[in-house]
Amino acid sequence: MKCPKCQSNRTIKNGHRRGKQCYKCHDCGRQYVESPVIRSYPLEVKQLCLKMYLNGMGLRGIERVTEIHHTTIMDWVRQAGLKLPDAPEESEIPEITEIDELQTFIGNKRNKIWVWTIVNYWKPGIILWTVGDRSSSSFHTLWLIIKCWHSFCYVTDGWKVYPGFIAPEDHLVCKTYMTRVEGENTRLRHYLARLHRKTLCYSKSLDMLKCPIRFLLHYLKFHTVETIF
Repeated sequence: MKCPKCQSNRTIKNGHRRGKQCYKCHDCGRQYVESPVIRSYPLEVKQLCLKMYLNGMGLRGIERVTEIHHTTIMDWVRQAGLKLPDAPEESEIPEITEIDELQTFIGNKRNKIWVWTIVNYWKPGIILWTVGDRSSSSFHTLWLIIKCWHSFCYVTDGWKVYPGFIAPEDHLVCKTYMTRVEGENTRLRHYLARLHRKTLCYSKSLDMLKCPIRFLLHYLKFHTVETIF
């Protein structure tokens, strides 16, 4: 029997698994069974798990409820996030742009990272975001897009990076006028367990921080996961 990975004929029998003969390849070390059965979860179960995830439950919490391994659910979230753009397309250019940063961490609490979020003062939803440190280099990638909008005003919390990009006459530093962006950041923390404050859930990689954010923004705008799977 040929190895399914390298197509080598140098294989040996290697015990049994669930009543089926197992084989091992001498060349690549792959272990496999004869005539494997591909198992998959029903689409309805997958969508239910994803909705639970997008409504504040952590991966291991969903595992305890559904008895589906958390790595399987994590793969579903990653697959969905990789299919989606960073944010749903927005046709209206904001007259007033609000900018803020949301702090989280990757791997451990010493490895801090920020989610920079951009919103339209007059409309709900995050229209632009990026992940990085709190330096000017991280904001620069956003500013290249934002400056083309020629918004009437840019509202921030006064972080020292902003004056290096925004002209003083266009820059309003006022927490009172940041209710929209603060609210959107609160929604991110509310709906994603990995962004909760004082939580045991956390992101182990940058990829697994970005994919859930993309997926959540799609879900909050369209209120469905059916179009993804």
